[in-house]
Amino acid sequence: MDSIEGSDAARLGLAACAAVLPALTLVEPVRAAETGHLHLFHALQVEQLEQRIRNGANAVAWEAHAWIGTDDHKAWLETKGEKPNGERPEQAEFQLLYSRRISDYFDGRVGIRYDVAPSPDRGFAVLSLHGLAPYWFEVDASAFLSDEGELSARISAEYELLITQQLILQPSAEVDLAAQSVRERGIGSGLGAVELGLRLRYELVRKVAPYVGILWERKFGDTADLAREEGEDADDLSFLVGIRFFL
Repeated sequence: MDSIEGSDAARLGLAACAAVLPALTLVEPVRAAETGHLHLFHALQVEQLEQRIRNGANAVAWEAHAWIGTDDHKAWLETKGEKPNGERPEQAEFQLLYSRRISDYFDGRVGIRYDVAPSPDRGFAVLSLHGLAPYWFEVDASAFLSDEGELSARISAEYELLITQQLILQPSAEVDLAAQSVRERGIGSGLGAVELGLRLRYELVRKVAPYVGILWERKFGDTADLAREEGEDADDLSFLVGIRFFL
């Protein structure tokens, strides 16, 4: 799977979601399908589909998720990745998760993750906490244990600031950590990378919102050293042009 190529590779996540939930539509509120006394809800959302314009190779990045279930129990399919223009994906991951509501604002989630890039491929067990923190910050804290015994974690947070009913500013942050170095995948132990983003979107309609923004990425410690050995910069600043939509 590490030989994925072609101009449509950046739509990898969207195709995976569509394959699992091909008939999904999202209305306001989300449409419920009644099966006996059980009400199932579903949604498919492309959070990011963007061109990252930077000094050097530009790239297409995506982040999307689909879910089906009830208020208390859901099955999730998530994907994210990045593909430099004209090259193979640098990052492409998929997660299949089961979530259970543990409070009014948080779900506990368990499942599996599979990375097809960077090479070599990796499978992971996943344990995460997802929900709304005080002041309406959406947070996700995930721990990963690979099939090679490698332990890592990712913490992300984002916030939506309504400038008008249609114009929305969304700051975001993500931190990657690792318990040990995985040299062949460019991962060092300790604090690996920090990503800070700022996206300004305009909702043409409820389901479709183009956006512009900036993204700063910085590698630290052993991860930064491994990047420099490969001739890469330890930090990158990208300008973003993208779209966010529901299907």
